[in-house]
Amino acid sequence: MTTQVRDDGKGTAWVVMGVSGCGKSSIGSQLASRLGMPFIEGDAFHSEANVAKMSAGVALTDDDRHGWLVTLRDKLAAREGGAVLSCSSLKRAYRDLLRGAGGDVRFVHLAGERSLLLERVSNRPGHYMPPSLLDSQLRTLEPLQPDEAGITLDIRETPDQLVAQILATIQV
Repeated sequence: MTTQVRDDGKGTAWVVMGVSGCGKSSIGSQLASRLGMPFIEGDAFHSEANVAKMSAGVALTDDDRHGWLVTLRDKLAAREGGAVLSCSSLKRAYRDLLRGAGGDVRFVHLAGERSLLLERVSNRPGHYMPPSLLDSQLRTLEPLQPDEAGITLDIRETPDQLVAQILATIQV
């Protein structure tokens, strides 16, 4: 699913979304660099309590995520010139909350097969998100709907290819 736009993408809030291990941080930071926008690492804004829960292998609830999502929405709203945010945005309700930042908010869903995601999550030493939570995230995930501004990409592509595909949705 691709939504074409008629501008240079500046001023847009780009949310790179998906389950753990899909590449949100690396693709998001590369996209931000290419667009000359600030990058907001969503994981950096999780509360200590949320990080402790995830580290213990306990999935977050909607209530756990709410304050985090409000903080991220406010970070996006404060960026008048646009920004790129990495945020799982697993449910439409979460994306609706982020769209509350106002302006043009677009989503990039990095999607992939469970086996590839599990391989990636298992090879991230020191990360607080254990592989045991992947299935919970996959069950929670609500893919982008046709009426949501965004694009869904296959993580089997290289990071450069993924960023190029995102940039191709922008029509100058």
